[in-house]
Amino acid sequence: MPSVIAKILVAALAAGAVNALPQPVPSSTTTTLQPVASTTAAPAPVQTDFSALISELQDAPTAIDRYKKLFTSGGALLPKEELQQRVVFDFNGATPANGAKGGALKAANIATFPVLTDLGISTTMGFLNPCGINTPHTHPRATEFLTVVDGSLDFGFIVENGLVAAGNSAEVTGHIAKFQGAVFPVGSIHYQFNNGCEPATFVASLNNEDPGTSQVAQNFFGLNAGVVAATLGFPDALEGADIESFRALIPANVAQDVEVCLARCGIAKR
Repeated sequence: MPSVIAKILVAALAAGAVNALPQPVPSSTTTTLQPVASTTAAPAPVQTDFSALISELQDAPTAIDRYKKLFTSGGALLPKEELQQRVVFDFNGATPANGAKGGALKAANIATFPVLTDLGISTTMGFLNPCGINTPHTHPRATEFLTVVDGSLDFGFIVENGLVAAGNSAEVTGHIAKFQGAVFPVGSIHYQFNNGCEPATFVASLNNEDPGTSQVAQNFFGLNAGVVAATLGFPDALEGADIESFRALIPANVAQDVEVCLARCGIAKR
């Protein structure tokens, strides 16, 4: 039997045919995300370029020198409004990545929140629509601890080779409800699936200010088409010509499908 992760990968490939987009996330993180009829992708948010500031912070010889660059000017603290911008991150207004249909993510990491420089921590909030999938991915430099704050999620992960004997499933799966959490070890392939008819919200903390993310299906199908076909082992069902069409359909990050959930929740496909 194929693992749940394998099924989720297939679902992710089909996600471009789902007729639902999330609305922008309102000011309350628990407010529901309702599907809308429009198929126009939301514009990508404009991200402030902190590269110059981050370079200064990384070059600071001591932690107190770094904090001086962040919080002071001329030997005194910055005005309250400027300090607010330096120490408070706003997770409101999360918007879907290009092509995503199942929800939205917003991350506070070194690129978006420079105060995290050298602190070894970052946080992502996720807002998954009914039947939404945070598609299988890895964090190459961080372990993740994810806590549900609204709704519930099914999840699964696979660690490195050698966990179980050949022929046995290596996927660890589970379910977490509101105010429950789960850990995803560094480098593991993992996903979250909102198998309910109400939106779900989660907070994911990672022990690196630059955890990195690698989407498994999206990046796998970006490999040489011949390598992909050979790896899948059924080129008669998935030929090289098919790979190019799949690439156009794979969402950038959060996808939505899973037939049973869509039918149960009354969500129509295009």
